[in-house]
Amino acid sequence: MTVRAYLALGSNLGDRADHLQQAITRLDAHPGIRVLQISDVYETDPVGYVDQDAFLNMVIAVQTELSAEQLLSAALLVEQELGRVRTIRWGPRTIDIDLLLYGESSISLEHLRIPHPELTKRAFVLVPLNDVWKGGALPIFNQTISHYLSYLSEDQKGVRKWGTIDWETESGPSEN
Repeated sequence: MTVRAYLALGSNLGDRADHLQQAITRLDAHPGIRVLQISDVYETDPVGYVDQDAFLNMVIAVQTELSAEQLLSAALLVEQELGRVRTIRWGPRTIDIDLLLYGESSISLEHLRIPHPELTKRAFVLVPLNDVWKGGALPIFNQTISHYLSYLSEDQKGVRKWGTIDWETESGPSEN
């Protein structure tokens, strides 16, 4: 069984765009993951720990045969391969990969919550998710992305379109 899942990617250390590109490439190279679509890239101010450089953020849609836990493990391995070091909560990082949505599943484990618990509160996630989202209401929430963005108007000012990353899927260029 295959599932469509959505992953948020962010980077604020070194060559940020290259880290995003490498993460996409590595995820797509996994035998159980196929990247279907990528969002535009947005530059955003840091949240939480603010004494750090701006982030580049994006969202990718993937098709996977992996369970949600296996997909999370694959994402964490890519973070590790790209030099992610966890020292400061919400601190600087070469790459951050968060599993936002996994089909229409609701999962609540100690190490994994789907939908991502901060999904509806972060414009830096909602704006790029809106680029690749297929459908109306978000699963579980039963509201559209636009609905949640309407409550984040002040926060949304910190989300600026930065550009795109060249990415081709098996069927041609990504729909970003």
